[in-house]
Amino acid sequence: MEDRLEYCATLVRESHRDRYLATLFAPAEKRDALFALYAFDIEVSRVRDLAREPMPGEIRLQWWREMLLGERAGEAAGNPVAAAVMEGLARQGLSGEQLVGLLEAHRFDLYDEPMSDLDALSSYASRTAGAIFELSASILAGKLDPAITELFAAAGDAQTIAGILGLLPRHAARRQLYIPLEMLRQHHVDAEDVFAMRVTPELRAILAELRLRARRSLAVVGAAGESIPAIAQPAFLALAPLRQWLLDMERLDYDPFRPPEIPPWRSQWRIWRAAKSFRRIGA
Repeated sequence: MEDRLEYCATLVRESHRDRYLATLFAPAEKRDALFALYAFDIEVSRVRDLAREPMPGEIRLQWWREMLLGERAGEAAGNPVAAAVMEGLARQGLSGEQLVGLLEAHRFDLYDEPMSDLDALSSYASRTAGAIFELSASILAGKLDPAITELFAAAGDAQTIAGILGLLPRHAARRQLYIPLEMLRQHHVDAEDVFAMRVTPELRAILAELRLRARRSLAVVGAAGESIPAIAQPAFLALAPLRQWLLDMERLDYDPFRPPEIPPWRSQWRIWRAAKSFRRIGA
Protein backbone atom coordinates (compact mmCIF):
# COMPACT_ATOMS: atom_id res chain seq x y z
CA MET A 1 0.00 0.00 0.00
CA GLU A 2 2.80 2.38 0.94
CA ASP A 3 4.51 1.88 -2.41
CA ARG A 4 1.47 2.83 -4.47
CA LEU A 5 0.78 5.88 -2.35
CA GLU A 6 4.36 7.00 -2.82
CA TYR A 7 4.00 6.34 -6.55
CA CYS A 8 0.96 8.62 -6.72
CA ALA A 9 2.63 11.38 -4.72
CA THR A 10 5.71 11.22 -6.94
CA LEU A 11 3.61 11.29 -10.12
CA VAL A 12 1.77 14.40 -8.91
CA ARG A 13 5.00 16.11 -7.83
CA GLU A 14 6.59 15.49 -11.23
CA SER A 15 3.55 16.17 -13.42
CA HIS A 16 1.58 18.85 -11.57
CA ARG A 17 3.86 20.48 -9.02
CA ASP A 18 1.33 23.16 -8.04
CA ARG A 19 -1.18 20.53 -6.98
CA TYR A 20 1.54 18.74 -5.06
CA LEU A 21 2.46 21.91 -3.18
CA ALA A 22 -1.19 22.78 -2.55
CA THR A 23 -1.83 19.33 -1.09
CA LEU A 24 0.87 19.87 1.52
CA PHE A 25 -1.49 22.42 3.10
CA ALA A 26 -4.15 19.73 3.56
CA PRO A 27 -4.40 17.69 6.77
CA ALA A 28 -1.84 14.88 6.69
CA GLU A 29 -4.49 12.18 6.93
CA LYS A 30 -6.18 13.47 3.76
CA ARG A 31 -3.14 13.82 1.53
CA ASP A 32 -2.90 10.23 0.34
CA ALA A 33 -6.48 10.31 -0.99
CA LEU A 34 -5.81 13.64 -2.72
CA PHE A 35 -2.58 12.44 -4.31
CA ALA A 36 -4.39 9.31 -5.55
CA LEU A 37 -7.19 11.40 -7.07
CA TYR A 38 -4.75 13.77 -8.74
CA ALA A 39 -2.66 10.86 -10.05
CA PHE A 40 -5.82 9.38 -11.55
CA ASP A 41 -6.59 12.73 -13.22
CA ILE A 42 -3.07 12.86 -14.67
CA GLU A 43 -3.35 9.33 -16.05
CA VAL A 44 -6.70 10.04 -17.71
CA SER A 45 -5.67 13.47 -19.02
CA ARG A 46 -2.67 12.03 -20.85
CA VAL A 47 -4.47 9.14 -22.54
CA ARG A 48 -4.24 10.94 -25.90
CA ASP A 49 -0.49 11.38 -25.47
CA LEU A 50 0.04 7.72 -24.61
CA ALA A 51 -2.41 6.12 -27.04
CA ARG A 52 -1.94 8.50 -30.01
CA GLU A 53 -4.80 6.85 -31.90
CA PRO A 54 -8.51 6.99 -30.92
CA MET A 55 -9.16 3.24 -30.59
CA PRO A 56 -6.36 2.48 -28.09
CA GLY A 57 -7.46 5.61 -26.22
CA GLU A 58 -11.06 4.39 -26.11
CA ILE A 59 -9.84 1.06 -24.74
CA ARG A 60 -7.85 2.80 -22.01
CA LEU A 61 -10.79 4.98 -20.98
CA GLN A 62 -13.09 1.95 -20.98
CA TRP A 63 -10.66 0.12 -18.71
CA TRP A 64 -10.72 3.03 -16.27
CA ARG A 65 -14.51 3.14 -16.45
CA GLU A 66 -14.85 -0.55 -15.64
CA MET A 67 -12.31 -0.18 -12.86
CA LEU A 68 -14.28 2.66 -11.27
CA LEU A 69 -17.46 0.58 -11.47
CA GLY A 70 -15.76 -2.32 -9.68
CA GLU A 71 -15.64 -4.61 -12.70
CA ARG A 72 -11.85 -5.05 -12.78
CA ALA A 73 -10.96 -5.45 -9.13
CA GLY A 74 -8.18 -7.96 -9.84
CA GLU A 75 -6.50 -5.82 -12.47
CA ALA A 76 -6.99 -2.65 -10.45
CA ALA A 77 -5.08 -4.15 -7.56
CA GLY A 78 -2.02 -4.41 -9.82
CA ASN A 79 -2.20 -0.80 -10.98
CA PRO A 80 -0.83 1.59 -8.32
CA VAL A 81 -3.00 4.54 -9.34
CA ALA A 82 -6.19 2.50 -9.74
CA ALA A 83 -5.70 0.73 -6.43
CA ALA A 84 -4.85 3.95 -4.59
CA VAL A 85 -7.75 6.00 -5.97
CA MET A 86 -10.32 3.31 -5.19
CA GLU A 87 -8.95 2.85 -1.69
CA GLY A 88 -8.78 6.60 -1.13
CA LEU A 89 -12.35 7.22 -2.26
CA ALA A 90 -13.69 4.32 -0.22
CA ARG A 91 -12.01 5.61 2.94
CA GLN A 92 -13.69 8.97 2.43
CA GLY A 93 -17.10 7.43 1.78
CA LEU A 94 -17.03 8.39 -1.89
CA SER A 95 -17.74 6.29 -4.95
CA GLY A 96 -15.73 5.73 -8.10
CA GLU A 97 -18.97 6.20 -10.03
CA GLN A 98 -18.62 9.93 -9.38
CA LEU A 99 -15.69 9.97 -11.82
CA VAL A 100 -17.39 8.17 -14.70
CA GLY A 101 -18.67 11.45 -16.14
CA LEU A 102 -15.10 12.74 -16.20
CA LEU A 103 -14.05 9.77 -18.33
CA GLU A 104 -16.90 10.35 -20.74
CA ALA A 105 -15.92 14.02 -21.13
CA HIS A 106 -12.30 13.07 -21.81
CA ARG A 107 -13.36 11.08 -24.87
CA PHE A 108 -13.27 14.46 -26.61
CA ASP A 109 -9.48 14.44 -26.21
CA LEU A 110 -9.11 11.37 -28.40
CA TYR A 111 -10.44 12.92 -31.56
CA ASP A 112 -9.73 15.98 -33.68
CA GLU A 113 -13.24 17.37 -33.71
CA PRO A 114 -13.15 21.03 -32.60
CA MET A 115 -14.75 22.36 -29.44
CA SER A 116 -17.98 23.76 -30.85
CA ASP A 117 -18.75 26.77 -28.63
CA LEU A 118 -18.34 28.28 -25.19
CA ASP A 119 -21.20 26.21 -23.77
CA ALA A 120 -19.41 23.04 -24.87
CA LEU A 121 -16.18 24.32 -23.32
CA SER A 122 -17.96 25.10 -20.03
CA SER A 123 -19.51 21.64 -19.96
CA TYR A 124 -16.15 20.00 -20.68
CA ALA A 125 -14.45 22.07 -17.98
CA SER A 126 -17.14 21.34 -15.41
CA ARG A 127 -17.12 17.59 -16.05
CA THR A 128 -13.32 17.28 -16.02
CA ALA A 129 -11.42 19.82 -13.94
CA GLY A 130 -14.57 20.90 -12.08
CA ALA A 131 -15.25 17.31 -11.02
CA ILE A 132 -11.73 17.00 -9.61
CA PHE A 133 -12.16 20.20 -7.59
CA GLU A 134 -15.48 18.95 -6.24
CA LEU A 135 -14.14 15.54 -5.22
CA SER A 136 -11.02 17.12 -3.71
CA ALA A 137 -13.16 19.42 -1.57
CA SER A 138 -15.37 16.48 -0.59
CA ILE A 139 -12.34 14.45 0.48
CA LEU A 140 -11.25 17.34 2.69
CA ALA A 141 -14.56 18.54 4.10
CA GLY A 142 -17.08 15.74 3.64
CA LYS A 143 -20.58 16.75 2.58
CA LEU A 144 -20.52 20.22 1.08
CA ASP A 145 -23.02 23.05 1.16
CA PRO A 146 -24.89 23.06 -2.20
CA ALA A 147 -24.45 26.84 -2.23
CA ILE A 148 -20.77 26.48 -3.15
CA THR A 149 -21.23 24.05 -6.05
CA GLU A 150 -20.97 26.91 -8.59
CA LEU A 151 -17.40 27.41 -7.42
CA PHE A 152 -16.38 24.04 -8.80
CA ALA A 153 -17.52 25.12 -12.25
CA ALA A 154 -15.62 28.42 -11.91
CA ALA A 155 -12.48 26.66 -10.72
CA GLY A 156 -12.77 24.10 -13.49
CA ASP A 157 -13.26 26.84 -16.06
CA ALA A 158 -10.10 28.66 -14.96
CA GLN A 159 -8.02 25.49 -14.84
CA THR A 160 -9.24 24.30 -18.24
CA ILE A 161 -8.61 27.60 -20.00
CA ALA A 162 -5.14 27.73 -18.49
CA GLY A 163 -4.55 24.27 -19.92
CA ILE A 164 -5.77 25.35 -23.35
CA LEU A 165 -3.41 28.35 -23.34
CA GLY A 166 -0.46 26.42 -21.98
CA LEU A 167 -0.84 23.47 -24.34
CA LEU A 168 -1.74 25.47 -27.44
CA PRO A 169 1.51 24.55 -29.27
CA ARG A 170 1.00 20.83 -28.61
CA HIS A 171 -2.65 20.91 -29.62
CA ALA A 172 -1.86 22.88 -32.78
CA ALA A 173 0.87 20.43 -33.77
CA ARG A 174 -1.60 17.54 -33.71
CA ARG A 175 -4.42 19.61 -35.23
CA GLN A 176 -6.56 19.51 -32.13
CA LEU A 177 -8.77 22.52 -31.40
CA TYR A 178 -9.95 23.37 -27.89
CA ILE A 179 -10.51 27.03 -28.76
CA PRO A 180 -14.26 27.16 -29.47
CA LEU A 181 -15.03 27.11 -33.18
CA GLU A 182 -17.74 29.68 -32.50
CA MET A 183 -15.07 32.17 -31.40
CA LEU A 184 -12.95 31.50 -34.47
CA ARG A 185 -15.92 32.25 -36.70
CA GLN A 186 -16.85 35.41 -34.83
CA HIS A 187 -13.31 36.75 -35.24
CA HIS A 188 -12.89 35.43 -38.79
CA VAL A 189 -9.99 33.16 -37.87
CA ASP A 190 -9.27 30.10 -39.97
CA ALA A 191 -8.46 26.97 -37.93
CA GLU A 192 -5.55 26.40 -40.33
CA ASP A 193 -3.94 29.55 -38.95
CA VAL A 194 -3.94 27.95 -35.52
CA PHE A 195 -2.59 24.63 -36.79
CA ALA A 196 0.14 26.47 -38.70
CA MET A 197 0.92 28.45 -35.53
CA ARG A 198 0.39 31.77 -37.27
CA VAL A 199 -0.08 34.59 -34.79
CA THR A 200 -2.68 37.00 -36.13
CA PRO A 201 -4.38 40.00 -34.46
CA GLU A 202 -7.67 38.11 -34.63
CA LEU A 203 -6.22 35.07 -32.83
CA ARG A 204 -4.74 37.35 -30.19
CA ALA A 205 -8.21 38.84 -29.63
CA ILE A 206 -9.71 35.39 -29.08
CA LEU A 207 -7.03 34.39 -26.62
CA ALA A 208 -7.46 37.69 -24.78
CA GLU A 209 -11.17 36.88 -24.36
CA LEU A 210 -10.32 33.46 -22.96
CA ARG A 211 -7.82 34.96 -20.54
CA LEU A 212 -10.39 37.47 -19.34
CA ARG A 213 -12.89 34.66 -18.82
CA ALA A 214 -10.31 32.70 -16.80
CA ARG A 215 -9.44 35.71 -14.63
CA ARG A 216 -13.12 36.31 -13.92
CA SER A 217 -13.51 32.69 -12.87
CA LEU A 218 -10.50 33.01 -10.58
CA ALA A 219 -12.08 36.13 -9.07
CA VAL A 220 -15.26 34.15 -8.35
CA VAL A 221 -13.25 31.49 -6.53
CA GLY A 222 -11.17 33.98 -4.56
CA ALA A 223 -14.19 36.03 -3.52
CA ALA A 224 -15.89 32.92 -2.15
CA GLY A 225 -13.24 32.27 0.47
CA GLU A 226 -15.58 32.89 3.39
CA SER A 227 -18.15 30.41 2.09
CA ILE A 228 -15.61 27.63 1.55
CA PRO A 229 -14.80 25.68 4.72
CA ALA A 230 -11.20 26.36 5.68
CA ILE A 231 -10.43 22.65 5.63
CA ALA A 232 -11.54 22.48 1.96
CA GLN A 233 -9.51 25.44 0.74
CA PRO A 234 -6.34 23.46 -0.14
CA ALA A 235 -8.37 21.87 -2.95
CA PHE A 236 -8.26 25.22 -4.76
CA LEU A 237 -4.77 26.49 -3.90
CA ALA A 238 -3.17 25.17 -7.09
CA LEU A 239 -5.06 27.94 -8.91
CA ALA A 240 -3.08 30.64 -7.07
CA PRO A 241 -0.26 31.09 -9.64
CA LEU A 242 -2.60 31.40 -12.62
CA ARG A 243 -3.74 35.02 -12.40
CA GLN A 244 -0.26 36.49 -12.73
CA TRP A 245 0.58 33.97 -15.45
CA LEU A 246 -2.48 35.11 -17.39
CA LEU A 247 -1.46 38.73 -16.92
CA ASP A 248 2.02 37.92 -18.23
CA MET A 249 0.33 37.04 -21.51
CA GLU A 250 -0.90 40.61 -21.88
CA ARG A 251 2.60 41.78 -22.82
CA LEU A 252 3.07 43.09 -26.35
CA ASP A 253 5.79 40.53 -27.07
CA TYR A 254 3.65 37.58 -25.94
CA ASP A 255 3.81 34.67 -28.40
CA PRO A 256 0.78 32.37 -27.93
CA PHE A 257 2.80 29.44 -29.24
CA ARG A 258 5.54 30.02 -26.68
CA PRO A 259 3.58 30.41 -23.43
CA PRO A 260 5.48 32.04 -20.56
CA GLU A 261 6.82 29.75 -17.87
CA ILE A 262 6.05 30.27 -14.21
CA PRO A 263 9.23 30.12 -12.12
CA PRO A 264 8.83 27.41 -9.45
CA TRP A 265 9.64 29.86 -6.66
CA ARG A 266 6.86 32.19 -7.80
CA SER A 267 4.28 29.39 -7.89
CA GLN A 268 5.30 28.24 -4.44
CA TRP A 269 5.12 31.78 -3.07
CA ARG A 270 1.67 32.44 -4.55
CA ILE A 271 0.30 29.15 -3.24
CA TRP A 272 1.68 29.94 0.22
CA ARG A 273 0.21 33.45 0.05
CA ALA A 274 -3.22 32.11 -0.96
CA ALA A 275 -3.09 29.62 1.90
CA LYS A 276 -2.77 32.60 4.25
CA SER A 277 -5.36 34.76 2.44
CA PHE A 278 -7.63 32.76 0.13
CA ARG A 279 -8.96 35.78 -1.75
CA ARG A 280 -5.51 36.23 -3.32
CA ILE A 281 -6.36 33.40 -5.73
CA GLY A 282 -8.33 35.93 -7.72
CA ALA A 283 -6.45 39.12 -6.91
